[in-house]
Amino acid sequence: MSSDTYEDEELEELLRRKAIQEQRRLEEEKKRKAEIEAQKEALLRVILTPEARQRLTNIKLVKPEFAESLENQLIALAQAGRIKVPITDDELKQILAQISEQNRREFRIQIKERGWK
Repeated sequence: MSSDTYEDEELEELLRRKAIQEQRRLEEEKKRKAEIEAQKEALLRVILTPEARQRLTNIKLVKPEFAESLENQLIALAQAGRIKVPITDDELKQILAQISEQNRREFRIQIKERGWK
């Protein structure tokens, strides 16, 4: 057996081990994310009424990043005891209206003419 063949087999074995390690890492990461998501869902079941949860699910379909941010904020506020639980659909609508109002900015374009000398 030549040294080239041995090196090729050794390289293949190293690559195979690396691929297995990467696969395990990805599976662990996926499992960890699923556990976190399950905990988050359990908390949201306590924090929101079924109607409010449905509204949040609908928002998630349209604006996933916004919904994720809102979920995290609601969980943090509830854990800190800064909001009364459970939040009804009407209360969630009010929260969304406040966020919308905060995000709505007035843009004014001012044109100032300069005198040419």
